[in-house]
Amino acid sequence: MSSLSSTSPATAGDGQLKARTAVLSVISNATLILLKLFAGTITGSVAILTEAVHSSIDLVASIVAFFSVRKADEPADESHRYGHEKIENLAAAIEGILILVGSAAIAFEAINHLINHGRVQTVGVGIAVIGFSLAANVTVSVRLARAAKRTGSPALAGDAVHLGTDALTSAAVLIGLVLVEVTGAQWIDPVVALAVAVVVVTTGVRLLTQSSRVLVDESLPPSEIEAIRDAIEAFSASGVVGYHELRTRRAGSRRYVDLHVQFKAGTSLEGAHRVAHELQDLIGDHLAGSTDVLIHLEPADRVRPGEVLVPQPDAHPSSRG
Repeated sequence: MSSLSSTSPATAGDGQLKARTAVLSVISNATLILLKLFAGTITGSVAILTEAVHSSIDLVASIVAFFSVRKADEPADESHRYGHEKIENLAAAIEGILILVGSAAIAFEAINHLINHGRVQTVGVGIAVIGFSLAANVTVSVRLARAAKRTGSPALAGDAVHLGTDALTSAAVLIGLVLVEVTGAQWIDPVVALAVAVVVVTTGVRLLTQSSRVLVDESLPPSEIEAIRDAIEAFSASGVVGYHELRTRRAGSRRYVDLHVQFKAGTSLEGAHRVAHELQDLIGDHLAGSTDVLIHLEPADRVRPGEVLVPQPDAHPSSRG
């Protein structure tokens, strides 16, 4: 049995984009933490202070994301023959854990203020700071989401989720502060903080779950598996008579695919090798981001029942040469 592999590398531009966007997130979160701590101290609002805690988590997450995307783009070495892409998924998992820890602190402080009847003062300052925070988080999270979609970076995607959640909670805190100002009902502030904690917990659990799926080598989504099968079947008129052992996984923004492909009797090694390379290219075209495709070449007698491809004349795409 012969095998060959093909790797579609991530572009240098993608690496630079990820690094620049991660730096933007770090600067944004650091600035917002200082503003929220100032506003929370002046007003005594637990909701604003919980927002500062939330931003602190986001800052740590942004720093983790920054270093992880730089490390993930390093080429494979002797110690990591499959590359460093999973560092991004590990970073996203760490971010999820940090979110859960922060939400516990938020809930504790909110309950404490609710029991001890904490009061909010100088509400106007808080409204101005949270309004600015809301606008900043929306702007940065959109940029992060776009960069994550373009590069396939789970670390940036996780950071975008954090800031998007922060924007939602900032909106809730802003509404709460306005209601406190209008009605004078002090209990609104800690109740809003508790609501923020619930949202944060939900986000943390989702992010941790998504990261864990990649770390345990979960298969690619059904839609991508189907795209791979379509690519294989497109070569039924080029000597491919069957395939099996199709396995997929993901690490960072890279997809890994390996499978056994059977060729009809009489196919030369050179011909099978050429077709396999064309198949690798087509699979890469069908999947988003960079891909690593490993194909094992086998003779027709290795075909298993139910895995035979029906020849489809003219189904094979034009040769790439």
